[in-house]
Amino acid sequence: MYLTKECDYGIRVIRALATGNKKTVKEICGSELIPKQFGYKILKKLEHAGFLRSIRGCDGGYQLIKPPDTFTIFDIVSAVDQSLFITDCLRKDNDCNFKSRAQVCAVHLEFERIQKELSTELKRYTIAELMS
Repeated sequence: MYLTKECDYGIRVIRALATGNKKTVKEICGSELIPKQFGYKILKKLEHAGFLRSIRGCDGGYQLIKPPDTFTIFDIVSAVDQSLFITDCLRKDNDCNFKSRAQVCAVHLEFERIQKELSTELKRYTIAELMS
């Protein structure tokens, strides 16, 4: 299991903006090696989630509005990819053949445990703690 490219790029965008300075898409994508077409998509998701704001005009760009000590990698990942599961069987809308049986699937229970551990680890440190 790995985080999607979108999640990776979302974390990189936040890293580029963590200083609090306003940066253009070109500056963000250039410094973090993000393809520009993905950069716009990720920036829009992060703006919609309330992490940053866009500043229009010739002197425009993006700026972090949430203090880096108030959110974690988990928060970024959740904003960018709301379906972060280690396996499809953990999704509530998934039709697993084993869910309909009377007994609980041991594999599913283990995947749930691992998913909880992953979430806990992604919530462990704020972005400010990671940047220091």
